[in-house]
Amino acid sequence: MATKSVRPSGKGPIEPSLSGLPVHLLYSGDEPRAPLEPPGVYPYTRGIHDTMYRGRLWTMRQFAGFGSAQDTNARFHYLLDSGQTGLSVAFDMPTLMGLDADHPLAEGEVGREGVAISTADDMAVLFDRIPLDQVSTSMTINGPAPVLWAFYLAVADAQGVPWTKLRGTLQTDILKEYIAQKEWLFPPAPSMRLITDMFAFSPQVPQFNPISVSGYHIREAGSTAVQELAFTLADGFAYVAAGIKAGLDVDEFAPRISFFFNAHIDFFEEVAKYRAGRRIWARRLRDLYGARSERSLKLRFHTQTAGSSLTAQQPENNIVRTALEALSAVLGGTQSLHTNSMDEVLALPTEKAVTIALRTQQIIAHESGVARTVDPLGGSYFVEALTDEMERAAEAYLDEIDQLGGVLACIDSGYFQREIADAAYRYQQETDSGQRIVVGVNRFTEDGETQPIDLLRIDPAVEQMQIERVRTYKAHRHQPALGRALAGLKEAAAQADAPLMPQIVAAVRAKATLGEISGALKEVFGTYRERPVF
Repeated sequence: MATKSVRPSGKGPIEPSLSGLPVHLLYSGDEPRAPLEPPGVYPYTRGIHDTMYRGRLWTMRQFAGFGSAQDTNARFHYLLDSGQTGLSVAFDMPTLMGLDADHPLAEGEVGREGVAISTADDMAVLFDRIPLDQVSTSMTINGPAPVLWAFYLAVADAQGVPWTKLRGTLQTDILKEYIAQKEWLFPPAPSMRLITDMFAFSPQVPQFNPISVSGYHIREAGSTAVQELAFTLADGFAYVAAGIKAGLDVDEFAPRISFFFNAHIDFFEEVAKYRAGRRIWARRLRDLYGARSERSLKLRFHTQTAGSSLTAQQPENNIVRTALEALSAVLGGTQSLHTNSMDEVLALPTEKAVTIALRTQQIIAHESGVARTVDPLGGSYFVEALTDEMERAAEAYLDEIDQLGGVLACIDSGYFQREIADAAYRYQQETDSGQRIVVGVNRFTEDGETQPIDLLRIDPAVEQMQIERVRTYKAHRHQPALGRALAGLKEAAAQADAPLMPQIVAAVRAKATLGEISGALKEVFGTYRERPVF
């Protein structure tokens, strides 16, 4: 499946990569190979920009969120003062599930795994003293993404910032929720409708990406690099097809689709994954979906180092793992990067740990020299061969998904879930048997307990304070206006072709909460129940 090269010959015994791709002892390039295209030229194997990091470094975007909006706002200011160049919001479980903090199902979870955001006022506190026209914001939110976007737009209005000046990305990727992460609100069909509606609305916020198709969570669930790449691209193509079916011009919305990949520990395999992904996306967008704009063909992605590679044993080792994974993302051409903190396997990161993680990026950017040239590994016999192998293996999965009826059919049948579970089981077997060495876990261990490190503790009082904030917010609203806004939203949801984002924005302006808007949509759309797949 290689686009511009003949596979270089490998020699000697084969030892598989983490994904099981064949890795020979030696790559010598005995077979002739056509020259690679320059960076910034289709199919973008070597990167989507001709100057890459010489023109602009990747965005250093540390993922942050815990406790109350005030707590996370303080962390945002700390990170920005430390040299971070973009914000990335982690939300707590109730927010991810479209629930207000005062909902009975939210009990014990408020502010625990991210920041609690139930209202537009919470969002305003989260970005207090942060001018939205001067920062790029990523929000890891999926099912309730339209609501959190409307909250953000309300904050921009309050700050007097035109929507045209807002920059950032919503995750919004609901397909990977059905596949791997399991945080959904509605069945697939209305969820896809909301996403295409966000595509249609997005020209009003032209510098904000309405979706970031996420392989990260697929990888964290136990997939291989090949599966992560193939399943993520398959989801991306499903969103493209849905947009076209909704009557949108592919070159109007495809440039606004970004991606989010995992940087795992098999260094060269990860580099090959990003290079192969650019080729597959460019080729299929052009040949299958009729895209003609270069902006549509260029796969842009954020990367986060692998949380699943971190170990509770000898947690300082995680600093080294994160540095290697971050370097693979940079050498693979990422557009933005989050580096995990050494303590994230144990708790949300402390300021000390997150500073070390940020400094890791800054050392790579400013001291290592890797940003001086584009695709410095390009032309390596091994990297080019592995890129071709990765492309072939991912294409084989994409073909199989097409033959099985597409992404939604594969979700319904449990195909993705079984493939990931099988891969995770094989990996765990290899680790348990010692076939795969994990330093500090099954080799080079230490007697006695690991030296403890400081951990971030969430004040239990945060939950009650957030509940009181929500109740106070609800008590001071114009109820007739709120009722009309929610009724208008339900009426629009009941019409198959009615736009929903304007109604969600109107509901937020009427001071509807996250739970109220999600609840109104659930009344029309229903909820999703996953079928047993094993």
